[in-house]
Amino acid sequence: MSQDTSAPDPCCGSARAAERAGERKLPVAVIGAGPVGLAAAAHLQEQGLPFTVLEAGPTAGAAVAAWGHVRLFSPWRYNIDQAARRLLDTAGGWTGPDPDVLPTGAELVDAYLQPLAMLPHLSGAIRYDARVVAIGRVGVDRVRTSGRDRAPFVLRLHTGEDILASAVIDASGTWHTPNVLGANGLPAHGERAAAARIASALPDVLGVGRDGYAGRHTLVVGAGHSAATTLLALAELAGQEPGTRITWATRGGSIDRAVGGGDADALPGRGALGSGVRLLVDAGRVTLVTGFAVHAVRATPAGVELTATDGRTLAGDRVVSATGFRPDHSIADELRLDLDPALGCTRALAPLIDPNEHSCGTVRPHGVDELAQPEPDYYAVGMKSYGRAPTFLLATGYEQVRSVAAALAGDWTAARDVRLDLPETGVCSATRGYRAMLDDAAARYGLAPEIPARLVSAGLRHLTTAGTVEAATRAAAAELGIDADVALHLAALAGNQSAGAGPSTLPGTEPNLATVTSGGGCCG
Repeated sequence: MSQDTSAPDPCCGSARAAERAGERKLPVAVIGAGPVGLAAAAHLQEQGLPFTVLEAGPTAGAAVAAWGHVRLFSPWRYNIDQAARRLLDTAGGWTGPDPDVLPTGAELVDAYLQPLAMLPHLSGAIRYDARVVAIGRVGVDRVRTSGRDRAPFVLRLHTGEDILASAVIDASGTWHTPNVLGANGLPAHGERAAAARIASALPDVLGVGRDGYAGRHTLVVGAGHSAATTLLALAELAGQEPGTRITWATRGGSIDRAVGGGDADALPGRGALGSGVRLLVDAGRVTLVTGFAVHAVRATPAGVELTATDGRTLAGDRVVSATGFRPDHSIADELRLDLDPALGCTRALAPLIDPNEHSCGTVRPHGVDELAQPEPDYYAVGMKSYGRAPTFLLATGYEQVRSVAAALAGDWTAARDVRLDLPETGVCSATRGYRAMLDDAAARYGLAPEIPARLVSAGLRHLTTAGTVEAATRAAAAELGIDADVALHLAALAGNQSAGAGPSTLPGTEPNLATVTSGGGCCG
């Protein structure tokens, strides 16, 4: 808890915070002009507090643009902050997108973040190419207590410029700090030296990155939705570009947890179909290597070589590290932070977001009290607030910054009235996410929208006689007059859709909407 809002004396703490809020002359510094950072700016503007937004990239939503080709697993209705919407609606000239559509990252930037950042209320307060490298307090280091809560923050930029602030809202995210390949959480031996051969999660293998993967052998490391998304894209590329090969390496001895389905599935038809990535493995389009805990990485004249802790090796042209992300708290080394030892978030938030217990749709509302640190008026929000937990949802981040902005303005009644109207399912739906990807793939192949559902239905019909999912898919392709390789790719996407679905869902029918629980997913 913040020293000014500690639980034992909330009334006095709130009174002191309100007094400080009335005296604020320095701006609140918001780090990051992504969805949550801009939402924080919108709420601070509504509260009448001065602010400055420091964005490391050249434009608003720069990190989101890096995965612009990927669809979120949450629809627009959960991806637009309410204060931001009020600003956009008041300014005029902006039409909100269809609330039920799942946007890509690029659509999130173009249709929402860029228009928001250009509003007069915000644009003058946003600084681009302003990367924060350290945060401290004016005249005091981390050890000194006396007068600490009244000393302004000082944020140092990569240029050496110091910026003073009354409070800090760190919405810088985790995109630029992916987890390492090493199985023990440390970089694998040689990993940094081979960095040029290693891509982080979700490369655009069908778009701008195509030349780096077409006709080459890619090693995908990881077992979450990011890995599955990349495997499915690479499989589509392999169908178009001869010589494209895919190897999937997972640390675990089985992919059952990663793909779901199988014999334990409540519906025999769906269980037999399995997940899409399992179909790719069964069809020989992806080579699976399990129990591969990366120990060392070595760049070779021909590409890159991975060595496991048991001595096995894998060689390819390039590695995609789909191992998730972690927060970088190093810029706050001179602040007093109390972090959960496992997740790297606040201790109060950790039990609410533990990925062993929660999906992004089951995290209860939380705000300033759960985000407070021993350092008064410093808050990490958004994806960074979740540490290593992958269950973050944009709507959750928006409620976080609404609560924090109210607290900084001294309105503790509003700050602690945290609410988030999220159905337990359907908010961050793997089912809807993969269904949108399926529609995209069908369009790229020039097929009618109903073809994937017809393909899956025909495949299930042939399954009893064909014996394998691959054979059933090929038989269904022949029946519908579809190229067999195209059919396998569509069936793989449909399989991932059904693997994420609720227990009453059959492929080709209207699914229940399931939450994303695995690492590296595309929760909005």
